[in-house]
Amino acid sequence: MRPARFQEFTLDVLPKAPEIQTVNVWDGRAFGLHLTFNTGSQLWIGSTAQAAPGEQGDQAETPVHGDTPAEVPYPDLYEGGKITPARAEDYLAAALANSHNDEIASVYPYGSEAKNPGLGVRFHSGARIFMLFEIAGRPGQSADGQKYSLPPTF
Repeated sequence: MRPARFQEFTLDVLPKAPEIQTVNVWDGRAFGLHLTFNTGSQLWIGSTAQAAPGEQGDQAETPVHGDTPAEVPYPDLYEGGKITPARAEDYLAAALANSHNDEIASVYPYGSEAKNPGLGVRFHSGARIFMLFEIAGRPGQSADGQKYSLPPTF
């Protein structure tokens, strides 16, 4: 799945997750999302991609279908009423895995070993999407924060 189509997919599927209030395009980013959770906490995510092996960007995309990832229960998003980057990774990975999209082979949170929090999506075509958490904020904050310097809770 190419980035533009993936972004349209996430704009449709992520708001269906129980704790996500809104998902919008992150203005000023080619492929980015601005999520607002039910608490008002916010997360800005930038996406990049790796094309499927042998795929040429000037050719029509050929979706590859397969088994969907196993459905998983949504993990608890909150720790003391706040969201941590690690909990957001796990929660968003569950939301994408539970979408029943048969182009997705797997979804994985980056985990504590990664320099920057986020998650990855592998597709049956061999393509990949990388979703980096760039900015997180409390209710009402803007995206003016320093990128990749997320607070421990938001």
